[in-house]
Amino acid sequence: MEHRRLGKTGRTVSVIGFGAWAIGGDWGRRDDATALSALHAAADAGVDLIDTADVYGDGHSERLIGRFLRERPGETFFVATKMGRRVPQLPENYRPEAFREWNDRSRENLGVDTLDLVQLHCPPTQVYYSPEVFAALDEMVSEGRIRAYGVSVEKVEEALKAIEFPGVASVQIIFNMLRQRPAERFLAEAARRDVGVLARVPLASGLLTGRLRRDTAFDPSDHRSYNRHGESFDVGETFSGVDYETGLEVVEALRGLVPQGATLAQAALRWILMHDGVTATIPGAKSPEQAAANAAAADLAPLPPATMERVRELYDARIRPLVHQRW
Repeated sequence: MEHRRLGKTGRTVSVIGFGAWAIGGDWGRRDDATALSALHAAADAGVDLIDTADVYGDGHSERLIGRFLRERPGETFFVATKMGRRVPQLPENYRPEAFREWNDRSRENLGVDTLDLVQLHCPPTQVYYSPEVFAALDEMVSEGRIRAYGVSVEKVEEALKAIEFPGVASVQIIFNMLRQRPAERFLAEAARRDVGVLARVPLASGLLTGRLRRDTAFDPSDHRSYNRHGESFDVGETFSGVDYETGLEVVEALRGLVPQGATLAQAALRWILMHDGVTATIPGAKSPEQAAANAAAADLAPLPPATMERVRELYDARIRPLVHQRW
């Protein structure tokens, strides 16, 4: 498993991480025993980066990870969590007192004294223009509550604003074959400022697995059924904001670019890792088989230049008009 340095954290992490949203909730039915098996399968494959949030299953994801950590004593993992979505999304709710409350809860859920990385969880845009917010996070580092902090963003512009603050160690941003704007506008600047980049929603909510069909039925508890138009949170979180029918058509064109012996999902993850400005990507997994397959993407040979160019051509022709200027 390849490792890359996660910016100002100074830590190296596996280029394939484990995204723990699905084991917490909002992705249909789940089973804790299977979720723990998935975490162990990822770790057995060399994954040491785990990403979660305090709202995934109202803390359930964090608690499962805490249990997993206790089941693997003596091993070192880098656990990134997020905070800020437990309250109405108003800038005035991003206060030092709230930060400490959320921090205490996450530390308890995970069973640790100090959190490796805490990320503001897609806060309102105005928060990125509030120096006092980032000063409060600096204070939490000095108190030993957190080792480092970063942000998870919806928009490239939010990411660029956030990294103006010197304490921001990492940015989590949607980046995949169907959301390419960060490569044009953000990755180089993040590298220049020594900011780690975690590519989230790498498989476009499952579109880039190649397993979804027009008649695929999603459980009512799955955000892919209830957030297609942004009913509950930013529409860009679901299928990367791409119209479902269009996404399926582009996926059909992408199938011919998959290396022999690989899956479309693995090729999509390898495409992300072809960008040096990316530290790691964090695909979700609800089963050990998914976790192992995701990790194996790191072993694929670099994608040929012709493949990279064809992906860009498909994006420019079919996807760019839908998403490029929105996020």
